[in-house]
Amino acid sequence: MAFSYIQTSAIKIVIYVVPHLGDHMFTILTGAQFGDEGKGKVIDLLAENYDIVVRFQGGDNAGHTVVVGGKTYKLHLVPSGALFEKRLLVGPGVVLNPRVLWSEIEALEAEGLKLDLGIDAKTSIIMPYHIELDGLREKARTEKIGTTNRGIGFAYVDKIAREEVQMEDLTDPALLEAKLNEIGPAKEKAIADMGGDPTIVKYGPFIDEYLEIGKKLKDKVVDVSREINAALDEDKTVLAEGAQGAFLDVIHGTQKFVTSSFTTAGSACANLGVGPVMVDNVVGVIKAYITRVGEGPMPTELKDETGVRMREMGGEYGTTTGRPRRCGWFDAVLALKSCYLNGYTELALTKLDVLTGLNPLKMCVGYELEGEELGYPPESTAKLARCQPIYEDMPGWTEDITGIDSYKDLPANAKSYVEKLEELLGVDITGVSVGPGREQTLFRD
Repeated sequence: MAFSYIQTSAIKIVIYVVPHLGDHMFTILTGAQFGDEGKGKVIDLLAENYDIVVRFQGGDNAGHTVVVGGKTYKLHLVPSGALFEKRLLVGPGVVLNPRVLWSEIEALEAEGLKLDLGIDAKTSIIMPYHIELDGLREKARTEKIGTTNRGIGFAYVDKIAREEVQMEDLTDPALLEAKLNEIGPAKEKAIADMGGDPTIVKYGPFIDEYLEIGKKLKDKVVDVSREINAALDEDKTVLAEGAQGAFLDVIHGTQKFVTSSFTTAGSACANLGVGPVMVDNVVGVIKAYITRVGEGPMPTELKDETGVRMREMGGEYGTTTGRPRRCGWFDAVLALKSCYLNGYTELALTKLDVLTGLNPLKMCVGYELEGEELGYPPESTAKLARCQPIYEDMPGWTEDITGIDSYKDLPANAKSYVEKLEELLGVDITGVSVGPGREQTLFRD
């Protein structure tokens, strides 16, 4: 199964369920909201039709949940194509905790999966001192940002400051020692100044553990850019998966309540070292409502029984942290901006089944800010926090849709809801999820 397009002159032909389409080579998939849109399931559905699945940003602060045959897999660093035993790559735009990666590899292999994994030599390593600094900084904040305390932001700081430990350094004790001798004193001082324990920077057991993992992964260290470009030259297909969502982007998101990487589709090219002319398709994943973990503005948040019902029906708890997600009605204003930011060629809609039994359904079609109606989000995070949603009511449905296997068999009101979203966003919704299983996905033609 695949969401696929071929462009021939002025005619766009939509093709579904096409394995290994020769003219469709490089697809980017990102989340269109605040993350947790159900990207893992969509990637899992698409991965069967691709030769390579590559992760292009983020760290183990993100999680993708995939349900296959009633069994749940929670992935944080290993790309979601693992369940199809595809070629998997971790790009240099990722920040990687080797402990987390190794434990994930062991868990998947214990399930009988054979992983064909490559990790870029330039991938930044999350060191124990990054995690220490992350916790100390969040503790000191008067206004919390809701960090996962996994060292992600501080690892990206070091990448930009050119003081990073890279994957290649873990494969050679001399390289790692030289790096720590160079950057260690500044880290020790920073931790001490914030009231932490500076000995963590060169704590022997941690270093030994990292080097041991580096030894085990040495034969998996590759040049991801070269491998992807060579694969595309050979007419192989590549699926690039993003983590988090558009409004957690470090530039275009709701700063300062964002992640530390670039989460929009355009960043895949820069992070992977692939030219933008190679991109054939950009798939966005949206949830039939909206959720957010952590702090930051969310205009349609429901702090009532309906919000609680969405959370419980949708299992809205963080894959990585277990934190309850804030839930609200679908925000078409934010979603429209996301379509602009990412240039989506199509959308996959998830968790439509969670809305069953709610009547009426509400959809945010505009904002009111200080007496003015807005059809597009303000740039200012402070202004977004003051926006009041303008809702359009739509009739709900009561029928159980989790067992439906064709879009045409959905209740009329459920189809109207999907088609209203499509109208507001101006992008085709080509797949609709009505449950967590692979088989609970309806493809539209």
